[in-house]
Amino acid sequence: MIPEGAQGQAANGNGGDAVSRIAAELRPIVNERFADKDRLLLPRQALAVEISGIVGRELEERGATLNILERRSLIALLVAEIAAKAEAERRIVESQATEALAEAPAPSRTAEPASPRSQAPTADTPSQLAPAPVATHQVGARAKQVSSARNTIESAKNRIQPLVVDRIDLSTAVKLDRAQLTHQIAELVSEVLVEQRIRLNQREQRDLVEILLDDMLGLGPLEPLLADESVTDIMVNGPKQVYIERHGKLQLTDVKFRDNQHVMNIATRIVSQVGRRVDESVPLCDARLMDGSRVNIIIPPLAIDGASISIRKFSKKGITLDVMARQRNITDPLATVLKIASRAKLNILISGGTGSGKTTLLNAMSQLIDNGERIVTIEDAAELQLQQPHVVRLETRPPNLEGEGEITMRDLVKNALRMRPDRIILGEVRSSEAVDMLQAMNTGHEGSMCTIHANRPREALTRLENMVGMAGISLPGKAVRTQIAAAIDVIVQVSRMRDGVRRITHVVEVVGMEGDVIITQDLFVYEFEGEDSDGKLRGTFKSSGLRPHFTPKAAYFGLDRPLLEAMT
Repeated sequence: MIPEGAQGQAANGNGGDAVSRIAAELRPIVNERFADKDRLLLPRQALAVEISGIVGRELEERGATLNILERRSLIALLVAEIAAKAEAERRIVESQATEALAEAPAPSRTAEPASPRSQAPTADTPSQLAPAPVATHQVGARAKQVSSARNTIESAKNRIQPLVVDRIDLSTAVKLDRAQLTHQIAELVSEVLVEQRIRLNQREQRDLVEILLDDMLGLGPLEPLLADESVTDIMVNGPKQVYIERHGKLQLTDVKFRDNQHVMNIATRIVSQVGRRVDESVPLCDARLMDGSRVNIIIPPLAIDGASISIRKFSKKGITLDVMARQRNITDPLATVLKIASRAKLNILISGGTGSGKTTLLNAMSQLIDNGERIVTIEDAAELQLQQPHVVRLETRPPNLEGEGEITMRDLVKNALRMRPDRIILGEVRSSEAVDMLQAMNTGHEGSMCTIHANRPREALTRLENMVGMAGISLPGKAVRTQIAAAIDVIVQVSRMRDGVRRITHVVEVVGMEGDVIITQDLFVYEFEGEDSDGKLRGTFKSSGLRPHFTPKAAYFGLDRPLLEAMT
């Protein structure tokens, strides 16, 4: 366990003490993880990635908070210790290999007693190579050394980066993989450091090369945030202000860019990877990172204080309905009903506000789709991560410089109908594509899913009706509502509450029409009951106990009995 008060110390500026205490607690876990020799002999970069994941996971489980610099110090400290063990292990392996290959002494030669000098332990003796135990009082001093080294590296980076970039042949660099480019950059860095009379040890030089590579190939100062699994959102508000969301709460980080142009360079790199652009003529853009994380970028003159980058990170942990039940986002009976709704090919509308977890829930529910079905996904920026083998992913395209060539979501929905899909999954319904989506749901494409921005289930139906009007089709209101009632089976309302936890607040079934009104019935409702001492909300996911209108569909798939059991 992390000692009580470690979180508060980190927040109050006692970063060195917090890093020291937490390092002492995490060291046994890291050592156990790398007890296997094969894992210990991984490249240093692989060690750093694994240790970073361990640190992020353990800090999250223990509720400890460190800022970015403290987290880097902690990771660097643990990596250094494991790297020392790895180096010792490598020497042992090399020594054993050398002894195995050595020729045996000639039989006729008489062995002579070893002299005192020959009996002295060598540098390759295993006992000499075992790293000495690190005393607790030494950890604080080492953390301070790491912090000082970091400042030295940052200062050196600011001085030599322009000189290194000037000597790089970019046309050649882009053709190299990261390992080759790392070698080339390391040589250039060594030359420039000598010329500028800057003294760095080998570890500092390696860290400097990694930072330069992140700036050249990655997303620069954002790379540590992207590697931190506890961070769910990254919000860049100009060069000097970067916020993150962790555990549902916003936090200001100490990450900074050099200037506005540095932010623009990173923004351009993001959008160019997916064939889009952002400039004065197109000052806002939706894009995605290579791992599926969603990105929105808006730049001056629309963004007055400098370019703004908003990244919704794609979780590397697979979020399923069972995981949501364990995290108390839902209950087991509610998870069962959602599983049956997905498996029984109901048309599902997921409703919620910005950042409420609609796409995460859509991903989780899509895992219940049968592997034998053909699925077509349609998004503005592809972020859905379906696990089925037969998935066709479609993505909209913005207009070119001449204002031509735009492919809208409605175009893709129309085209998807000609692709023989079993299910169509629409990332988000925003406009006139609602007409085509409803037609698809009403013409044999059962089991389709989509998301919509709305605060309540009834409001989601109203918004859907308004979007049909955006298509320019003149239909009576009753006709539109009749089509919606026939198309949508279930509405799932998800919300991010004030304690930062996402919860499903309503599961509503669309029953049909009565006059001009769409009739619905609640299956589950979250009822707020109070607040715990730690600030977490208390409530109950209450079942209405009603027999779902889609019970015959569930019976067709042999799921009616578990459905009725879950409702009771």
